[in-house]
Amino acid sequence: MPSYTEENYLKAIFKLSEAEPGQEVSTNRIAEVLQTRAASVTDMLRRLGEKGLLNYTRYRGVSLTPEGRRLALLTIRKHRLWEVFLVQKLGFNWDEVHEVAEEMEHIQSPLLVRRLDEFLGFPQTDPHGDPIPTEEGAILRPQNRLVADLTPGDFGTVVAVKNTSASFLQYLDKVGLCLGAHLEVLDKVSFDNSLEIKVNKNKTTLISAEVSRNLFVTG
Repeated sequence: MPSYTEENYLKAIFKLSEAEPGQEVSTNRIAEVLQTRAASVTDMLRRLGEKGLLNYTRYRGVSLTPEGRRLALLTIRKHRLWEVFLVQKLGFNWDEVHEVAEEMEHIQSPLLVRRLDEFLGFPQTDPHGDPIPTEEGAILRPQNRLVADLTPGDFGTVVAVKNTSASFLQYLDKVGLCLGAHLEVLDKVSFDNSLEIKVNKNKTTLISAEVSRNLFVTG
């Protein structure tokens, strides 16, 4: 089984490759995400390459092998299931679970993860709306819309967030834009692309373009 650090690298590479499909992931981007030195990243990439978990060519970036992708998705699966557990069963808020789940995702017990999934009722998404990979590594990609792409008269239900930082989630709580909230776009300000919206059919508020680029709706 991969080490704690190796799992973090595989997960980071997977997420970066998802953000920029079709492109190999650069050493500098990995170092930036993991907040470490590029030289340390190079050493780890070489080690992961020797284990058959990624394809690495110096100065050209990396891509995961099928086995590396499987292990990355397994780590993500554990992380998101633990987040569901922390929110649904232990009463954590959605802005409090990420760091705790970062520790719990490295528990190496397939039976525990299966039992956890069953105990939670086989959830499809985590508390932030991200899809939970199956044990076989399949991951559903819902066709949600960014709020930034909506125009006046459009409406939908908030189903996911792109930014999962505690400060952003706390802001959403403050303005009532948690998962499940209904929003309707009333106006789009041409100056800065901020949006005037109605939340849950009764509260009108103004959200910035940055906020709208980090919220997904369906419907």
